[in-house]
Amino acid sequence: MNRPAFFSLILLVAADAHAMDLVLTDRYQLNRPASLDYDPSFCGLWIANEGPEAILVTLDGLELRRIGSDLFRIKAISLEGDALIVSDGAGAFQRLSKDGEALGDPFSIEGGWADTEGIAIDGDGNLITVEDDPEYLTWLTPNGKIIRRIDTMTLDPPLSEAQGIARDPRTGHLLIVDDLEGTNRLYEFDESGTLLATAPLAAYGLDPEGIAIRPGSNQLFIAFDGGASIASFTYSPTLPEDHRPLPPAADCVMF
Repeated sequence: MNRPAFFSLILLVAADAHAMDLVLTDRYQLNRPASLDYDPSFCGLWIANEGPEAILVTLDGLELRRIGSDLFRIKAISLEGDALIVSDGAGAFQRLSKDGEALGDPFSIEGGWADTEGIAIDGDGNLITVEDDPEYLTWLTPNGKIIRRIDTMTLDPPLSEAQGIARDPRTGHLLIVDDLEGTNRLYEFDESGTLLATAPLAAYGLDPEGIAIRPGSNQLFIAFDGGASIASFTYSPTLPEDHRPLPPAADCVMF
């Protein structure tokens, strides 16, 4: 496996906080990785690549299983408890078992359309999605009703091509990647959706498409379409100076 030299990246935040820190640790090739999520039950990554199936791979890219859905494609994927939720990027969602069994019929977002690029689940079980055309960060009830939205074009810098989203369960922070048609940057938000920091990702790859957090080991994965690869980083979030130590999180429960 190609192990590039370490790079470190510090995001600029307020002086009274510890800035989020990323250190590149590894990279492997994988064709067309897009939306990602980390699964501690398998110590692996679920990956959607905008085709009819999603795959589960080990953290170094070995395929473990492949599943389909009743949707015409799987553009976004997230772990939801012991199951999965997927979206076709056109307003439809479906819940699946990890064996690919449908756990219900497809359902639609309120209004019937959303260019959903990534999905995360908040602490209350609501869906958090990033959408392109138009550009939104959206909170949804589990059955697709819109709770609230942030127009990400109003941010500074604007988040114009959001692709992947991950939620750190220890802090509630949201990490979102903006692809090459946008700023090619990583954005960090608090759990309410307030922007904390951004940073360029060009030193690590071009056209970021997906992102996943392995909080139990402070690890972050970003999928890059440019070069068709997944890069891994050690990761620590933005925290205030007086923040208590982060609680433990699930990690590789099979091992």
